Amino acid sequence: MKHIYAFILTTFFSLNIFAQQAYYNDVDLTLTGLALKEELATKIISTHSNTLSYGWGSVQATDVNPDDSSSIFLIYGWESGSDSDCTNDLERGINENGGSSCEFNREHVYAKGLATPGMTNSGPGADAHHLRASDVQRNNNRGSLPFANGSGNSGIVNGNQNWYPGDEWKGDVARIIMYMYLRYGEQCLPSNAGVGTTANTPDEMIDLFLEWNAEDPVVDGGIEDQRNDYIENTSNTYGQGNRNPFIDDPYLATLIWGGNAAEDRWGTLSTTDFEITNIKIYPNPANNLLHVDLNTQAETAIEIYSLLGQRVMSITTSHSETLNIQDLNSGVYILKLTQGTKTVSKKLIKN
Repeated sequence: MKHIYAFILTTFFSLNIFAQQAYYNDVDLTLTGLALKEELATKIISTHSNTLSYGWGSVQATDVNPDDSSSIFLIYGWESGSDSDCTNDLERGINENGGSSCEFNREHVYAKGLATPGMTNSGPGADAHHLRASDVQRNNNRGSLPFANGSGNSGIVNGNQNWYPGDEWKGDVARIIMYMYLRYGEQCLPSNAGVGTTANTPDEMIDLFLEWNAEDPVVDGGIEDQRNDYIENTSNTYGQGNRNPFIDDPYLATLIWGGNAAEDRWGTLSTTDFEITNIKIYPNPANNLLHVDLNTQAETAIEIYSLLGQRVMSITTSHSETLNIQDLNSGVYILKLTQGTKTVSKKLIKN
């Protein structure tokens, strides 16, 4: 998911991946398939040392806007304040929670009624990796509908039978479902939570979530990373002690279940050559023109995102480019560079 915020403007870019890898020091990452699945499941179960109760505090802590502690991010939303429809809001006041119109509720991304046996609001139903803040009406509209493919913004699809989380959220959803499958096993089968086939996977993972995991990668320092870091740290009030491995490196899902190759954030799990880290970008801060010098002829996707996660520029090229950014407002942006399954993100300042 592409929602990117000022949190990423710290030293996260250079340090966070190494911190994530440290969590897996006792995990055999040379394994593949179901052996790797079991290894990771053992890790996240054994480190889940703090069992939470179902309450508002968890999502208020994990989904808070780090650039504005008075607001919270809402899953399935895509804008805030540009129209009179509050149900599509991306942000909301952190204390505007409850069950009334234009308040936020707690969304069980793996719907409680789809679990076998069904969940209560304890155990897996209170897992912080699983709960997300959501507009009350959108939460009600989703209900317990299984996920299915769609396009554009979130909403009901397939004749009111299924729910599409939106282009900007489908990767988040996929990685949550994958985590729940590892953590709670047969109770949280992906095949019960989404519409897709298991024909090409060794267990009950469906192709839908593998596709979403690859198509909507994690953005360095975005809301997924923020949540993962908070939840691992048991010194936090709502810290559990464990992580979601598929946020740390989505390619782990590829190694376990196959399908379309997802991004290898660590750059160590796949064998694809990757030269993108040596790309030069200047000047930065920039005025009207931004030069992107590629050191390779590999096809490279160049995207610029605002801090609200909106893509404001996108090109694909195999040679150096000079981008005209004069129409961008002054401020901080994220420049995302992708070659194959490899992605890096860089801070860009527009004067």
